Amino acid sequence: MDSQDVDVAIIGGGHNGLVAAAYLAKAGKSVVVLEQHDVLGGAAISAQAFDGIDAKLSRYSYLVSLLPKRIIEDLGLDVETAPRRYGSFTPTPDGKTGLLIDEIDAEATARSFESIGAASDFDAWNAFYAKTETIAQRLFPTVLEPLKTESEVQQLLGPELWNEFFTRPIGETIADSFESDLVRGAVMTDALIGTFASNHDAELDANKCFLYHVIGNETGEWNIPVGGMGAVTGSMSARARELGADLKAGCEVLSIGDLQGGNATDSPVRTITFRQGGHAHSVSARFVLANVARPVLESLRGRSSAHTIEGAQVKVNMLLQRLPRLKSDTDPVAAFGGTFHINEGFEQLQVAFEQATRGEIPNPLPCEIYCHSITDPTILGEALRESGVQTLTVFALQTPHSLLKDNDNAVMRQKLEDAVIESINSVLSEDIRDLVLLDAHGKPCIETKTTLDLEHALGLPGGNIFHAPLSWPFVSDDSPLSTPAERWGVDTLEPGILYCGSTARRGGAVSGIGGHNAAMAVLESD
Repeated sequence: MDSQDVDVAIIGGGHNGLVAAAYLAKAGKSVVVLEQHDVLGGAAISAQAFDGIDAKLSRYSYLVSLLPKRIIEDLGLDVETAPRRYGSFTPTPDGKTGLLIDEIDAEATARSFESIGAASDFDAWNAFYAKTETIAQRLFPTVLEPLKTESEVQQLLGPELWNEFFTRPIGETIADSFESDLVRGAVMTDALIGTFASNHDAELDANKCFLYHVIGNETGEWNIPVGGMGAVTGSMSARARELGADLKAGCEVLSIGDLQGGNATDSPVRTITFRQGGHAHSVSARFVLANVARPVLESLRGRSSAHTIEGAQVKVNMLLQRLPRLKSDTDPVAAFGGTFHINEGFEQLQVAFEQATRGEIPNPLPCEIYCHSITDPTILGEALRESGVQTLTVFALQTPHSLLKDNDNAVMRQKLEDAVIESINSVLSEDIRDLVLLDAHGKPCIETKTTLDLEHALGLPGGNIFHAPLSWPFVSDDSPLSTPAERWGVDTLEPGILYCGSTARRGGAVSGIGGHNAAMAVLESD
């Protein structure tokens, strides 16, 4: 069996693993990355999802907000993101009108609030998001620093912001801030992306989800990755290689051994065994960075990987011959140019949660749509661009992994896809199925991913896109912070093994934050 000795072995070549590798290689460490798939990037990849169709879709992750500019600058990454002119469009339940947030025309946005009978909520909207921007400006810079305590963050933000956004259910704060059910729902959706929760979530999981959606780069703006998500991780992998990291794809990691050896000149090491190309290999490393979820790490350590983690979303990618017409007669480029909320009124979100809790697919199913190709047509081949083809990414909320329990995944996938189509059609003046492009075999260009699909393809427990329920980007006052791993929020409770992915505190989304912080903990430990 071939063997290799390095300073750091990283399990998982997603964006966090690549960021960690680049930082550590830049600091002069010998680094190897072991990725199970043949393509590096993990959930942040682009793929030609439909046979014979020249379109590279961001197959899993699709927007960028939390990737700090500092990481891009530190590593010299060639990453470009493009802003979307329109923040969101939220049609009324009958689809005849809707709320359009125009990021560069405040007067047009004010008229849109008035058109849905929510004129007074326009000022409330601006005041509310002024508060979240203040939180972002004060809190986001800390995500690349050692963890702050709860008391320190309270002092940083002040009592008003702390009480409104960190101590009571975010749904209550939203309900107190706005009068319109439609406006309340448009705000509440950011608390439910990948998180299954009630509008009145006393556990505050929705608050944590909401926080991460509004603090990115001190603005909370979600941008399109130019060239697709694969361009982001492609740049990360290229830079890591340039700096000297050894990136190995197609590696199935089999186990992580116990600490061994150590003498006057060498630190104890762990041995990682893996299979590549049908052959067994091993690598010995002083540090192991786990860019995997906790149950996966437990399994690699030879322990039980049983868990209760579950995700709560359905992802649908599709290609259309053109954008569909709306009942509201809103310009489709404007409606689909930002985040298109469908059946996501405040009460609709709560009813959907209650239906899913009973084991039912919500009806109507709350959905959000993103059209990458409006902002960045480069992901389409020239012929597709000239013909007017557009991509649609649909993200359905309040669909917990428990809905798939004891059910056939293929059957449930079709039922969920049908529910997504029905929800979309409820606000269109035509059937979206008539606009779906056909692939080289005459099959509709629709790809649906359930939580079970994500678990099988990416190793995400229960299909949770954050690896586990999100945690606050700070710790309680009595949390241990004596070791580098604890201070940087990457502690696994095992010496020499650190989290470097979404499982790390301050992990989740395409951010590189977990990778950066794990690398800093290694460098501080050395």
